[in-house]
Amino acid sequence: MRKLYGEFKEFAFRGDIVGLAVAFVMAAAFGAVVSSLVDNIVMPVVGILFGEPSFDFLTWTINDSVILYGSFITAIVKFVAIALGVFFFIVKPYKAYQEATAEEAEEAPAEPAEDIKLLTEIRDALSK
Repeated sequence: MRKLYGEFKEFAFRGDIVGLAVAFVMAAAFGAVVSSLVDNIVMPVVGILFGEPSFDFLTWTINDSVILYGSFITAIVKFVAIALGVFFFIVKPYKAYQEATAEEAEEAPAEPAEDIKLLTEIRDALSK
């Protein structure tokens, strides 16, 4: 039983799992922020342009069946706005950060370890 508990503890609290949990919580919070942006700013602008704050009023009726394609268009607009928010506020800054850290790593060459320096000195001394 202890071994099973130890294995589970190692699995559950590994850095990857904890990082994934934090990323999930942050994504949910970011999604709420972007949804609020879309619902409270973008869709009212749509209302100014089209007379309604959403496209939900767009329907198509065939034989007493109502097809709500306007709701689908509203969902697409929200999805695109969320995707743009994720792209510009998460993906682009992260890529810029990665490029900056990669340039720093390339600029500063790693200094050889002490044992490598010592071996180099011995080689140079023997070659004389």
